[in-house]
Amino acid sequence: MFPEYRLVGYSGYPGAAALGRLGTGDIDERLEEIERVGADYLRGRKLLPVMELIAVTVHSEPGGDGLYRSRVKDEIVESWLETAREHEAILLLNIQPGRATFIDEVKHLEKWLVEPDVGLALDPEWSVSPDEVPGEVYGHTTGPVLDEVATYVAGLVAEHNLPEKIVLYHQLHADIVSEEDKLVPHEGVALVKSIDGIGSAAAKVNTWNKISGQTPDHVHLGFKLFYEEDARHGPLMSADQVMELQPEPVYVLYE
Repeated sequence: MFPEYRLVGYSGYPGAAALGRLGTGDIDERLEEIERVGADYLRGRKLLPVMELIAVTVHSEPGGDGLYRSRVKDEIVESWLETAREHEAILLLNIQPGRATFIDEVKHLEKWLVEPDVGLALDPEWSVSPDEVPGEVYGHTTGPVLDEVATYVAGLVAEHNLPEKIVLYHQLHADIVSEEDKLVPHEGVALVKSIDGIGSAAAKVNTWNKISGQTPDHVHLGFKLFYEEDARHGPLMSADQVMELQPEPVYVLYE
């Protein structure tokens, strides 16, 4: 996967504008946008467009099973995967687990993870303990929890003779992930941490510098831009500004 490709993508869920641009309007037009936006990030690499589908959506109410999350319908994943293939993109299934565990939600998605062009994006901001409510507190995860997922995915890659898969985790601020050194390399898995600071360009760079410095050497870095939240604090960062970050991000996500 790396260093051959630069990944650029949108996130979203069909019909839910609040969850990202990818879920609004015509899906093929959104992919064409990704291709245009991504052209500014190449810097000698090939573009690999990314569709980050919110496959497990967190909620402020417990739901029938008390886990504060809902799961995407198979027909939505199937439709988005078909679109991804039409545009030579990959599909990342984003998990906002609520009170569920990452590994349980990942195993529920196994039928899709054995496809060659489907990976994972974990969102620990929304991973809360059994006595917490998502949105009232920031969630949290640990290196051992992330490593459990990476180990599982590496097993699928080996068992099904799949190409290398992305296992990505989002991090909004430094306290969301602890014991990160317990996340070890796995053959067949490309580990990526997306740094998701919100605010002005200066604030986002500051968050980048703080969080990137505590990242294991074998974990690649990504960067997230927010069309609405960031724009409240000034102009959205340009591709040139993003690519000045060190180390250079391998993944750029727009929401």
